[in-house]
Amino acid sequence: MQTPDQVNMLSIPDVIRKKRDGETLSDDDIKLFIGAVTEKSIQDAQTGAMLMAIWQKGMEVTEIESFTREMMLSGEVMSWPQEWAGQVVDKHSTGGVGDKVSLVLAPVLAACGLKVPMISGRGLAHTGGTLDKLESIPGFNIQQSSEQILKILGSVGCCIVGQTEKIVPADRVLYAQRDATSTVDSLPLITGSIISKKGAESLSALILDVKFGKAALYKDLESAKKLAQSLGREGNGLGMRTGAVLSTMDSVIGRNVGNSLEVIESLEALKGNGPEDLMELVTTLGGILLLMTSKASDLSEGRKQVLDVVKSGAALLRFQAMMEAQGVAKKTAETLCSAHTDYFSVLRKSEHQTELRTLADGAVTGLDGLVLAQVLHKLGAGRSKAGEPINHSVGAELLVSFGQKVEKGTPWLRIHYEKPSLTPDQMSRLQNALTLGSDSKMQTQSLVKELLLPN
Repeated sequence: MQTPDQVNMLSIPDVIRKKRDGETLSDDDIKLFIGAVTEKSIQDAQTGAMLMAIWQKGMEVTEIESFTREMMLSGEVMSWPQEWAGQVVDKHSTGGVGDKVSLVLAPVLAACGLKVPMISGRGLAHTGGTLDKLESIPGFNIQQSSEQILKILGSVGCCIVGQTEKIVPADRVLYAQRDATSTVDSLPLITGSIISKKGAESLSALILDVKFGKAALYKDLESAKKLAQSLGREGNGLGMRTGAVLSTMDSVIGRNVGNSLEVIESLEALKGNGPEDLMELVTTLGGILLLMTSKASDLSEGRKQVLDVVKSGAALLRFQAMMEAQGVAKKTAETLCSAHTDYFSVLRKSEHQTELRTLADGAVTGLDGLVLAQVLHKLGAGRSKAGEPINHSVGAELLVSFGQKVEKGTPWLRIHYEKPSLTPDQMSRLQNALTLGSDSKMQTQSLVKELLLPN
């Protein structure tokens, strides 16, 4: 008599072989694989082989649907009170440099009457993670149980938390294995990972910010659009109204990069002083969610609602309430949210700041965001392996704006660092990342290039 484990071990190689040979996996094949991953009854070598086979051969739409659904069902699927029907929303960004949109958007949407159970991630490689940014606020606790999430949503309307042990456990395993097996950039695997987690949040609507450009995972619009379409198809297939924004990611979003510094810029945005590019993303993503949940009749009305709750201070109050609900002391939260505050009386400030000065006259026409992110990563702002500590105080402030005419010797970047120190090689890489041209009439470019909305 064979044990269930033996049956699994007999059939897992068959499923791997099938995908390796380019065949289409059945729902049962995929269920078997995801079940074995979740129960840990599969060998790491087999998981790696399967991931590589998927990377090499791709997946049909039917396979991606089945893969995403089985991943979602591998753990707890959240449920919400009946009176919240049609109001539970979230957003996902494929990652960028200085991408602090979630910190502004979650309280904005809560102030507009929506419920936002934002389950976020940590930074890996050159992109910063939303959770790392929030953890630079003393006392902010990103680990909340399903019961606590429900309670916070009831009182505040938004929370930003880490993935709990119970939500999509299969993804935790596959995510780590994808990193180890160089299969991160597989369209079916990316789609399954993102949409299964959002599906487990039982959302009414989801907006995706799919980025492309020098400092993004995808370098061109066409490949980013393929991902956006795949994510949109699977999201809508699971019953979430899913829309996507295709936005450029060549430089940085806003002026600040690095965990503490991005919290400061987010708070400034909630106080009505947000940089134009950041607010373009917040109003567009927020406006689309308000449209998809029938809170706004069209996109321009949605955008206006977003700006209204920022102007009135309602969104800032939600951020303050969210901080307190997630463990930040009342006095700390009040200090951060007050009008003319010294942010560094609460947030950690780096021991050293160095300003870089322009090497010539000209107009600022570009900044390579990837180079800036890589240097900050080396200085301790990011991590190379999951679980590594990071230094929340490390970061950079851009002191000039695009199109601005500068003279030689103008300070253009302030780097915040501790140990390790800034090396001459890093200084020269940063100087080369800035582009000066002759045209000071350069128009501010819109980041949003295309919208993909559900019917």
